[in-house]
Amino acid sequence: MGRGQKTILTMVILVVVLILIPFLYVKSTYNTLVRMDEQVKAAWAQVENQLQRRYDLIPNYVETVKGYAKHEKEVFIKVTEARSKVAGATSIPDKIKANNELSAALSRLLVVVERYPDLKANQNFIRLQDELAGTENRIAVERRRFNETVRVYNTKIRSFPTNILASMFGFKPATFFQVPKEKQEAPKVKFD
Repeated sequence: MGRGQKTILTMVILVVVLILIPFLYVKSTYNTLVRMDEQVKAAWAQVENQLQRRYDLIPNYVETVKGYAKHEKEVFIKVTEARSKVAGATSIPDKIKANNELSAALSRLLVVVERYPDLKANQNFIRLQDELAGTENRIAVERRRFNETVRVYNTKIRSFPTNILASMFGFKPATFFQVPKEKQEAPKVKFD
């Protein structure tokens, strides 16, 4: 092979390498972002499963409490309204907001429950309350997992140089499932 052919071969290899390396980087980064975006969606789906479980339990819980606390209409209305907002929410931020409102309404309902010792002794109520408590624990676990997945994803799309590719391909930060500060305080139980 002559010197001219070696030079041409070297230049062809150099051009291929200079094109191939950036292509492989972009491909790898894009696929990583797609995988992480899907992980965020899967984590949210798990949160929604548990929120749906709570949503389905609430009518039975409310009806059981209503039988004992007929004059607590305002609390029942708030729970029903909050549950309706959950049903109507479509985006993740709207669903988070609606479920935070539902959590607040349920907290007020639990305060009502404390006023009725006979209710707390009812077996159906105890079973429903245990199921609801278990569901709340599952929601907390799934919310934590979702937020961790969102944190990893958001960190990745904000890190250089991935942020350039994320912006080019339209990857947006995901929303955390946070409880508003005013809802983080435990409800006060007061006996009249």
